[in-house]
Amino acid sequence: MQEETAQSAIDTFISAFNASDDTYVTSLLSQALTSDVVLWGPLGRSEGIEAVERFVLDIRRHPAGTGTMVRCSAVDMPHDWARYQWVFTTPDGGPRLAGTDVVHLRRGLIDQIIVFAGEIKPSSGMSEGGPGPC
Repeated sequence: MQEETAQSAIDTFISAFNASDDTYVTSLLSQALTSDVVLWGPLGRSEGIEAVERFVLDIRRHPAGTGTMVRCSAVDMPHDWARYQWVFTTPDGGPRLAGTDVVHLRRGLIDQIIVFAGEIKPSSGMSEGGPGPC
């Protein structure tokens, strides 16, 4: 039950990266995150949905074009923290960024996100229809 709640919040968070328009990003994040969420990312610590929104919009505006973010593992939730792997791929076989996020949930919403991003690699592992394995 707890893993299903975490998976739902995580998948809603990831859907913000793939929104059809930037105007939907805030709404999706508000469904997945607490208002006082803390993001521990590649550029340090930031707080609030607005800070996470800036992070998501920066990734959506990748110079190679709008990419796609997908969760590529099950959600593992040994205690209060959940972890999952993700991959971000830009169009036309552009750069591929893969990593693992660890999130903490409070009342069914994510209140902390720790992003562990890997190196950007060419997306040679792409298969038709979506990203290859993580």
